[in-house]
Amino acid sequence: MSKLTPKDLKEKFNDPWIAPYEKVITMADKDLVEIVEYHPCVSGSHWLINQYKNTSKLILKAHRDGNKHIFLTKVGKEPLNLKASVNAAGIEEIAINEDEDTIKVVHGGLAGAGVGAGMCRGMGEGIKEIELLNEGGGSKLGKAAIITPKMEKVVIGIDDTDTKDKGATWTMAHNIGRELQKEGFEYLDHVIVQLYPHNPHKTQNCVSIALTFAVLPSEKEELITKVIKLLKRDTLSDKTAIAILEGLKIPQELTDYSMKAKTGMVSVEEAEEIAKKLNIPLIAVTGDQGKIGALAALGLYNNLDEAVKVYY
Repeated sequence: MSKLTPKDLKEKFNDPWIAPYEKVITMADKDLVEIVEYHPCVSGSHWLINQYKNTSKLILKAHRDGNKHIFLTKVGKEPLNLKASVNAAGIEEIAINEDEDTIKVVHGGLAGAGVGAGMCRGMGEGIKEIELLNEGGGSKLGKAAIITPKMEKVVIGIDDTDTKDKGATWTMAHNIGRELQKEGFEYLDHVIVQLYPHNPHKTQNCVSIALTFAVLPSEKEELITKVIKLLKRDTLSDKTAIAILEGLKIPQELTDYSMKAKTGMVSVEEAEEIAKKLNIPLIAVTGDQGKIGALAALGLYNNLDEAVKVYY
């Protein structure tokens, strides 16, 4: 076994059959870990998602968005029963090192999937260290432990930044995410959540936005402070508000609330009551009305098909 940094790995293996991953991010919430990987290919990565779901007992959910893989996993160790074409690659172990604030994920794969398991994945940005257990390639087994900083997930719901005459909440929210990304924050996703279309308070399409970030624990307060500051700078509305969800779990009561906001009218008082009960910060940036949609965005941020449905 050899321990290498991504830079070491790139210097050691400069071969035409190695395609480096762009980035790997891991977020922890007690015994759950979410892995976000940016694959060097786009649709080709769908094969890997399918193989990993078939092979890995540690994976609870897996999907791809473009070249981005998202795995929700549990901590533990489950040996892989690899078989060419059918179960060609997967995750064997996930461990959290609380002393070093790192997460170790052990990948294994046959042939090209084994090259991806270690040498390709290990060259990605965001990786602290790689333990190369088997190089892989040809018909060989490839195996590696990928070690990354332990991060946490923060989802920020945003609503009511525009007026009847000007603006668009979805674009303003995205531009805030991009600005924070340039400052070093990991901006993962932007989700548009359709709300009740007959709401008399709407500007037009009646949607709210969920911005998803991966942050180090020490960065959380700074992230929230900067989002509020940027919204105060850019919003056109006196009703702007945000809601903040930390971790990898969505309480069922929050999802139920979001569905209620999609199918009918909800009051500010009801939003405040649910947020207080679930210990979700609900902050009026310029006003209270946006609290309704900001909170609703959080309950459906990880269910894209439901998020965009319109209920008449």
